[in-house]
Amino acid sequence: MTPTPGPRAGRPAPDLLLLYGGTFDPVHNGHLAIARCARDELRAPVRLMPAADPPHRPPPGADARQRTRMLELAIAGEAGLRVDPRELRRAARQPGTPSWTVDTLREIRAGIGATAPVALLMGADSLLGLPTWHEWEHLLDLAHIVVAERPGNALDGQLPGVLAARLQRAWADAPDCLRARPAGRVWRLRQPLHAESATAVRGLIATGGDWRGLVPPAVADYIATHRLYGCATA
Repeated sequence: MTPTPGPRAGRPAPDLLLLYGGTFDPVHNGHLAIARCARDELRAPVRLMPAADPPHRPPPGADARQRTRMLELAIAGEAGLRVDPRELRRAARQPGTPSWTVDTLREIRAGIGATAPVALLMGADSLLGLPTWHEWEHLLDLAHIVVAERPGNALDGQLPGVLAARLQRAWADAPDCLRARPAGRVWRLRQPLHAESATAVRGLIATGGDWRGLVPPAVADYIATHRLYGCATA
């Protein structure tokens, strides 16, 4: 395989726009571990982008305003991490319209142009489910993908056929490849393993289990104060 050329000698590498989207319901320590690892390995700030509330059903646990506030509390004072509310703003402009990732990327491209490097940060489970996403075939035309592996997700195993075909020539050899072109590559982020999930955190809260150590302290206090996810104590 011929290596992807990097930036020309003497020129600084272009800034990488690194987006970490998700429901964050609630944000937990595993989310933060992924964001920090990506920030440090790719030498780029990470924009955590909360998804809007589903238009046709109640929010699964906390509404968009609450989820965004928990994100703000979780990363307060943390260098290189910030909340990006662009999907929430679009939902406010277009109420009832699903907030597809491909539409978010097209909106970003309309603003920054076609040549700036953009990357989506996601977990391995999201990557494996990519063929179920709206217009998923176009995502790599608009951005790179940075995939954070977690226990139980075997990217080294058999990928779904259509996904394997789409990613066959997309795997990057080094993180700097993501700055050499605007989109189209996939980088595997070897992040510290964290087994917690938002589903597990919500389940522990609802059943009175030991959950506080799985989220940042300020987020735990917010959940308790607002009695989110069935929390029984304020």
